[in-house]
Amino acid sequence: MTLIKSISGIRGTIGGPAGEGLTPVDIVKFTYAYCAKLKERKAPFGSKYKVVVGRDARLSGQMVEQLVCGTLISCGVDVVKCGFASTPTTELAVTFAKADGGIIITASHNPRQWNALKLLNEHGEFLNAEQGQAILDCADSGDFDFAPVDELGSIVEHDFTEEHIDSVLNLAAVDLPAVKAAHFKVVLDAINSVGGIIMPRLLARMGVECIRLNCEPTGDFAHNPEPLPANLVDLCDTVVREGADLGISVDPDVDRLAFICENGEPFVEEYTLVSVADYLLDDAVKRGVKDLKTVSNLSSSRALRDVTEAHGGTYYASAVGEVNVTTKMHEVGALIGGEGNGGVIYPASHCGRDAMVGVALFLSNLARKGMKVSEYKKTLPQYAIAKNRIDLSDKALIDKILTAMKERFAGEKVSTIDGVKVDFEDRREWVHLRRSNTEPIIRVYSEARTAERAEALGNEIVALAKSIIG
Repeated sequence: MTLIKSISGIRGTIGGPAGEGLTPVDIVKFTYAYCAKLKERKAPFGSKYKVVVGRDARLSGQMVEQLVCGTLISCGVDVVKCGFASTPTTELAVTFAKADGGIIITASHNPRQWNALKLLNEHGEFLNAEQGQAILDCADSGDFDFAPVDELGSIVEHDFTEEHIDSVLNLAAVDLPAVKAAHFKVVLDAINSVGGIIMPRLLARMGVECIRLNCEPTGDFAHNPEPLPANLVDLCDTVVREGADLGISVDPDVDRLAFICENGEPFVEEYTLVSVADYLLDDAVKRGVKDLKTVSNLSSSRALRDVTEAHGGTYYASAVGEVNVTTKMHEVGALIGGEGNGGVIYPASHCGRDAMVGVALFLSNLARKGMKVSEYKKTLPQYAIAKNRIDLSDKALIDKILTAMKERFAGEKVSTIDGVKVDFEDRREWVHLRRSNTEPIIRVYSEARTAERAEALGNEIVALAKSIIG
């Protein structure tokens, strides 16, 4: 059994002893702490605090939802229960409902035995590190004080799916007439979760023919839910067999997005954000917009930087983690940002990863260009990322390796905002070493022009790390 507490929420496998798995005791403690710190952080928008709750379709979702909602009520907080809702739907629902916060019940791309609570502020965005730590401390304190009977909260139910779709289609950058005129045919793999509810409805309103795979929201995932090529073989085969223009894969809570080309080849998850940014930057330049900025995390492809600079814009890197990306986006006023895991964050909609926004913008781009997906992919900067890891016997060795790497590559462009990232500008390559928060591991990401060179670079760094510790 596993329970992982972090500043972004609580995540774990269902069952087991309290404190070792995600049990009812842990869920109640953490939800209470969220309410307690919410009341310290801000005054309510209305006469009472209001919190939105949405969940993906995983098997434990209803159980966790009942515990979360019951605890919120016992804290004197009113609940707007969204039921089945994607993560971006729940984020938007916070602002739609004029709520004081939100709790998303989802373990994102983790397997079926996992679930989690993700915590939102009044803007429908993830809490910052300081706020998250305060909740962890409160939950561990065991100092709980619940509301008396006359001050209990209440529950109302509301499905925000159509409001979310409306908001996507109302974005100025979504070219609905062009998409409808293109008569696209797509294959959708929604992993038997909430993407099977919202995504077909979005595509239908865009005039797109949708062939559905795993679109029943049973929570019984048809394959490993992370949208990686090895898990999408059936989607690739179906795209070719059906003569579709595009394959679409989303994870269980629909904040990550991966595409499959018309020939059955992966578009590559890293290029989801790059392609959307390419479209938005091109559109902004044509409209005469100046001072264009983009953001992704340090472990994401250099292709976003290349595309941004090709349009005369400025690229910024953040530490890994969605809240770090959105914080940097707010700081610099970014047009678009996100993560290389297929996460598109478009502030004109909201500051959260949103697969619906990503699909609508990608289809708009494809319709305007009149190209096949594989043809369009060739117009983008070509890179490949390799992923390695260094397993250590002692966490203390992590700092020793990172410090030595920083000194070893002092002549290169080095960032230390999240581990150590070294950019080899002359070769247009980079390597990023990050510590694991839970294990004595350093994750090593490397990128180069070819997959072979990226893997070789990663292996060189792993070998160097091992030599550092003897």
